[in-house]
Amino acid sequence: MPSDDDNLLIISKRRYEKELYLLQLELIKLIEWVRINNVKIAVIFEGRDAAGKGGVIKRITEFLNPRRVRVVALPVPTEREKTQWYFQRYCAHLPAAGEIVLFDRSWYNRAGVERVMEFCSDEEYWEFLRSCPKFEEMLIQSGIILIKYWFSVSDTEQEKRFRSRVKEPHKRWKLSEMDLKSRDRWQDYSRAKDEMFAYTDTEISPWFVVDAEVKRHARLNCIHHLLSLIPYEDLTPEKHELSPRPQPKKNYGRPPMHHQSFIPSVYP
Repeated sequence: MPSDDDNLLIISKRRYEKELYLLQLELIKLIEWVRINNVKIAVIFEGRDAAGKGGVIKRITEFLNPRRVRVVALPVPTEREKTQWYFQRYCAHLPAAGEIVLFDRSWYNRAGVERVMEFCSDEEYWEFLRSCPKFEEMLIQSGIILIKYWFSVSDTEQEKRFRSRVKEPHKRWKLSEMDLKSRDRWQDYSRAKDEMFAYTDTEISPWFVVDAEVKRHARLNCIHHLLSLIPYEDLTPEKHELSPRPQPKKNYGRPPMHHQSFIPSVYP
């Protein structure tokens, strides 16, 4: 990603962190409103490999109650799951009342990687495009707020992020064998995305495209947009007043500290 010095239009780190914190405070208000009103929200994050989906999800969930906000990133389907109705394994992870579920990849795998890498048949692919809008309409009519984001990034920026993952040991786990194969099929993925949008970018369940060329901008813009779609109210609980701690009871003595197994103090 370019530095602040390379492009004056890129938000400074200081302002980015300030704006992000303010948005995260709003997310706390949102989840409290969701809890009290028994709202169900499902958010789908799709897009190019290394487009920054995981970074946005991480910033959304950073200060939120994990009992109320879940991230779903399903692995490759098992042999049994491959024989099920395609949407079946995703249904088990849909939100209940008072929950937000963030899908880091979703049922749109069929229209993306499965289509490009030929992991599904033509018949399975076209059946997905036919049934997906109906499936999503059913979810929405059942009371789930469904929001779909597509993260768009150029091939030049994607390559830069891939090379960063190779260079930095703590990022190498992010670069999978499938990511490496996708580098050679940029145009195939573009065609698959365009075809998917033609069938699933519907009036009732539209796609929202996130310009992910600059990570800071993508994170702030996506969170801001997400908040704008939901008519939440500030239902933050009143601040608690802590009473003085009670004095310890005189008839109780704790066991000696040396009877417990403490971990070594490697760091003072």
